[in-house]
Amino acid sequence: MSKDTKKGALLVVSGFSGAGKGTVMKKLLKKYDNYALSISMTTRAPRAGEENGREYFFVDTDTFEQKIEENKVIEYAKYCDNYYGTPREYVEEQLESGKDVILEIEIQGALKVKEMFPDTVLLFIMPPSAEELQRRLVSRGTETAEVIKKRMDRAVEEALFMEKYDYIVINDDLDRCVEELHGIVNTVHQEAARNEEKIETMKKELEELSKGE
Repeated sequence: MSKDTKKGALLVVSGFSGAGKGTVMKKLLKKYDNYALSISMTTRAPRAGEENGREYFFVDTDTFEQKIEENKVIEYAKYCDNYYGTPREYVEEQLESGKDVILEIEIQGALKVKEMFPDTVLLFIMPPSAEELQRRLVSRGTETAEVIKKRMDRAVEEALFMEKYDYIVINDDLDRCVEELHGIVNTVHQEAARNEEKIETMKKELEELSKGE
């Protein structure tokens, strides 16, 4: 990383299945160029229209477990009988280049990342109501009633951990949700702990001016 390049922030975005976090992330990345979305690796089968290396890196269970052994994933979790994890190398490269890296992952993984990297910002995207969440899951038309029931039951469990997140954002209006997320990230960059170099520079300049008077 060059001296003039400020290290990016590590952002973890979670939300109930069906909350629309994927759509929010796509809109955010399309509108602003300072973000890099970390592509997760998973053992689940691709849905219609999904491509390997775009939505996810689709691998088999043996490959995933081998990468765990080689410490090539930052975090991983099992959700609905499938592994999901975050490849380490891509994330580290993007942060060093100054990009704000977004990990779109489940709560289990989010809390593990926060434990490993305390300055990680945890963001939880939520629908306006439970009824709306169920409606969105049904309207996707990609899952059986049994799977939808499993996802709603999982949401009940996940709701117990929402207080552990730094920010809650309601996804009622897509454009407003995107702007709220972007505003939060801008605020994060102004935190004193992320601006130590600017603070030290100001201190030195003030001291020098004071001595000159």
